[in-house]
Amino acid sequence: MLENKLGIKDAIELARVEERISKRKALAMWSDPEFERLSAGTFSTLAFIHRTLFEDIYEFAGRFRSVNISKGHFRFASALYLREAVETIERLPQSTFDEIIDKYVEMNVAHPFREGNGRSMRLWLDHMLKRELRRVIEWRLVDKGRYLTAMERSPLDVTPIKNLLSDALTASTDDREIFVKGLDASYFYEDYIAYRSADLDEQGRH
Repeated sequence: MLENKLGIKDAIELARVEERISKRKALAMWSDPEFERLSAGTFSTLAFIHRTLFEDIYEFAGRFRSVNISKGHFRFASALYLREAVETIERLPQSTFDEIIDKYVEMNVAHPFREGNGRSMRLWLDHMLKRELRRVIEWRLVDKGRYLTAMERSPLDVTPIKNLLSDALTASTDDREIFVKGLDASYFYEDYIAYRSADLDEQGRH
């Protein structure tokens, strides 16, 4: 149970509130010209995304984690060397699809935040793909089980995640419906399913 600004003590309630608030923030950010102007593939942009999504919930929003974390049997980058690891990742090339996915995988291994890495990094990935290749991932076409398995294998073999995501590439980078449905898919990978983004989308109602 993470300490939060809202004083919520129940994990289920916190998950629901976090989903509602952060989805609304993501929907607003998508239309924000400031977001469009950010440099692609940098940690500062990833931190901007994370801070935007979670600043109303967690004090650590947009900040490097100071604790070691793991998932299953996999331990993410040590907090002690996290800044150096991220600086190295920032310098990786990002001019082709393969290079961009390599960079995405490396940032996932770093897992720079205490919570909310996956949701933030998928937005970061799309921002990078859009700026560099004029493409984004249509996440609603990416099967949850295949995605999670491919990401789990990616530190050893990046081919499965590259194949999976390349099949879901679209040139419809400014299609809000694709983004809204993709946001739900991204949250579904993390088992956040209490709210439909379309129901939270103020812009989409007008």
